[in-house]
Amino acid sequence: MAGPSDTTAPTAVGLTAGIDLGGTKCLGVALDEGGSVVAEHRLATPVGTEAIVETIVAVATALGSPAAVGVGAPGLVDVDGVLRFAPNLPGVVNVALRTAIEARLAGTRVRIENDASAAGWGEGRLGAAQGARHALMVTLGTGIGGGIIIDGELLRGASGFAGEIGHMVVDPNGPPCSCGKRGCWERLASGGGLGRLAREAAVADPGSRMVELAGGDADDVRGEHVTRAAGEGDTHAIAVMARFAWWVALGLANLAAIFDPEKIVVGGGLVAAGDLLLAPVREAFGGLVEGGEHRPEVAIVAATLGERAGAIGAALLARQERLCPERAMGG
Repeated sequence: MAGPSDTTAPTAVGLTAGIDLGGTKCLGVALDEGGSVVAEHRLATPVGTEAIVETIVAVATALGSPAAVGVGAPGLVDVDGVLRFAPNLPGVVNVALRTAIEARLAGTRVRIENDASAAGWGEGRLGAAQGARHALMVTLGTGIGGGIIIDGELLRGASGFAGEIGHMVVDPNGPPCSCGKRGCWERLASGGGLGRLAREAAVADPGSRMVELAGGDADDVRGEHVTRAAGEGDTHAIAVMARFAWWVALGLANLAAIFDPEKIVVGGGLVAAGDLLLAPVREAFGGLVEGGEHRPEVAIVAATLGERAGAIGAALLARQERLCPERAMGG
């Protein structure tokens, strides 16, 4: 794993820190009063609850005496800042993250939020959804996460669990999911879903460019081989991307029918494919969403804040809670 890295962290009144806690890295940024990133620090994510808390505190401290700290954590985060369940953090269950961090950062207000919801807030305030009052953030990576902005506010739900969009079932007979169900959207429209479709196509055509890029073994074909081959114009890879894009668009159409967004921001590792992915998603979405030809166009765009989105959003949420604590429950 990569070791720590940082930029010089200034001490300033109103400095706010945001930390994105991931399965492999803990990335923090410091924002000045104008919302600009003035420092960054990262550490590898350790194993174990106490080690994770200490790492978060170390990152926040390295960013320079912040007045408020926001943390975006993967999994179910309740309204009291308890991380109830985090499938990508072994052994982390029912951890009172907010209480533990505040005990170590005396006098600092701490906000804990789901990582994808934090990323959605960041993109809504400073990124691709800036200015939109009704927007969805969908992160496509190993799994699928979501952030939902309704009338300019982050939707958190009764318990704080809103946005777990990857686990809506889109195919009851589909592949099993780690959550215990079958056919969850993230099993079909995440990086793993793209790889599965690619391997199925590779078995049918072992001489394809995808297999060549994977070293000649169809079982080793992964999503990155599909996107590279599609970018080279390989027709087999382009067909796989189209099938994958249909599954992505199906979930987006379901979400659009419920939330009626003006904009959908797509982030996560898969968005690096650009229009190789987004163009067929947009095309399929128009035919899947209810009344597609009669409703205003829903813009489907790529995220712009990159890997910092979750940390930036967490910092903005922490600042908002510090300045307006009465709004904390509603985002």
